[in-house]
Amino acid sequence: MPALTARAWRAALLLCLPLALGACAVEEVWAPEEEVQRAIYRHDGPPSITLFTMINNRSNEGAHAGLMVNGSQRLIFDPAGSFNHPQIPERNDVFFGITPAAHDFYIDYHARETFRVKENTLVVTPEQAERVIRLIQQAGPVPPTRCNIAIVEVLREAGIGDIPRSWFPLNTMRWIESQPGVVTRLHRDDSPDNRGDLMRVPLVR
Repeated sequence: MPALTARAWRAALLLCLPLALGACAVEEVWAPEEEVQRAIYRHDGPPSITLFTMINNRSNEGAHAGLMVNGSQRLIFDPAGSFNHPQIPERNDVFFGITPAAHDFYIDYHARETFRVKENTLVVTPEQAERVIRLIQQAGPVPPTRCNIAIVEVLREAGIGDIPRSWFPLNTMRWIESQPGVVTRLHRDDSPDNRGDLMRVPLVR
C-alpha cells in the first residue's frame, strides 16, 4: 500500500473517535414509543439541516460529525457517537425532542478545551427535510468510523446536493459552507474533557 494511502486510511480510522468519551461503540438503542411521542418537538424555523463538525483544537482535524434536521419534528442524528441524555430519547443514533435546551446540550457535550464545534445550517425544502427524517431513522446504529460517510449518504439520498462522498468531516463541512445562504456558528468551550457533570443538569423543556 502506498505511504499516502496508508496515512489517509489511518486518518479515516481516527474519525469518530471517542472525544475521550468512548464514541463509536455500536449499540442497539430503542426508546419506548411513549417516550418518543412525548418528546416530539418542532422548531418554528424553516425546514433545514444543520451539520455539526467537531474539530480537534490541537491538530485542527475533524474528529466527529452530527446532523440536525428540522421538519415535521426536530431530530439529531449522531452516527457512531457517544452522545446521550436521560431526557432525550434515542433510537439507534437518532435523538428525538431537540428543543433549544437539547440543541445547546448537544453542543456543550462536544465542545471542550480540546474540541470546538462548527455549526452550519442550510435551509432546505419541506420534502427534503422529511426525507432526511425518514432516512436517518433507517440508517442506524452506525458502525465505528462511519460517522461522516453515514451523514453524506443520507444527504445525497435526500437530494440535498451532489455532496462528495468522504470519510472526513472537514470535507463535508467545507462543502456545506460553500452553499448559498448557509449560516455558520463556531462554539468554543474551555471546560475540561471530563464532562460527566453535564448529565446531572436537567433540561428545561
